[in-house]
Amino acid sequence: MDCRDGCGACCIAPSITSPIPGMPFGKPAGIPCVQLDDDYRCRLFGRPERPKFCASLRPQRPMCGEDRAAAFAIIDALEIATRPTALS
Repeated sequence: MDCRDGCGACCIAPSITSPIPGMPFGKPAGIPCVQLDDDYRCRLFGRPERPKFCASLRPQRPMCGEDRAAAFAIIDALEIATRPTALS
């Protein structure tokens, strides 16, 4: 499966805790990465400075769903499910 044109969900929905060029502390969930261009494509795709987290994401139906809205819903759910719990 190839990336869906005009999507960018994987560059917006998840939090990224490692540095990104232009975002030295990573990014919170729901905030677009500064490396996302106007066509919702990653400017760092295939480059060594791309965060390992980003490089590990591969478009697949279980993550991307049938459309952009589904991709956001699925990635949001994964974000919530993998969020560290606060220590009591």
